[in-house]
Amino acid sequence: MAGDVSDAPEQVPPPNLAGVLERAQQAGRRQESVSLGAILDSVGRRSFAPFLLVAGLVTLAPLVGDIPGVPTLMAILVVLSSVQLLVGRDHIWLPAWLLKRRVSRARFTRATRWMERPARWVDRLLKQRLVWLTRPPAHLAVALTCLLIALAMPPMEVVPFTANGAGLALTLFALALLANDGLMALLGYALTGGTLALVIVGLA
Repeated sequence: MAGDVSDAPEQVPPPNLAGVLERAQQAGRRQESVSLGAILDSVGRRSFAPFLLVAGLVTLAPLVGDIPGVPTLMAILVVLSSVQLLVGRDHIWLPAWLLKRRVSRARFTRATRWMERPARWVDRLLKQRLVWLTRPPAHLAVALTCLLIALAMPPMEVVPFTANGAGLALTLFALALLANDGLMALLGYALTGGTLALVIVGLA
């Protein structure tokens, strides 16, 4: 059995990072643990950006992104969504076993609350600019770069701090698409190059 965004409730993605965190904290709030599917449903699954943003924030967040195996799971999420965007699918399909992956409510809440202050600072920087870097067909270049990041994420688990760099790059690309902010995309491209260089050096 699998999940498809066409089966998910209609949910427009928030326009900024603080809004994403606020919605994510509501995901499965009466349960002791929260699933990836519930997080995606809370922030919106009708476009590519929320998939990137969830993967980026989870990988970047302390307490959650440091759990062994989490960067690899987020890499699978990005690979599946990026490939489907590149081949032109209208809806992004995800396997049920991935959507059912869970993290403890207490750990998830601490991580999202820790990110609230940085999120407000980032939101003040977002604006529409250099939109040719985010609007079609430029979004395909973003998807291809995110696919490259995701393919490199499993070995990042053994190279210190590189998985966090990957999470930040994915977050920048997601914010670029959400806010039509090409500067965020440029920063994402630069960070991707630096992070991949560190992985190559670290594995050499």
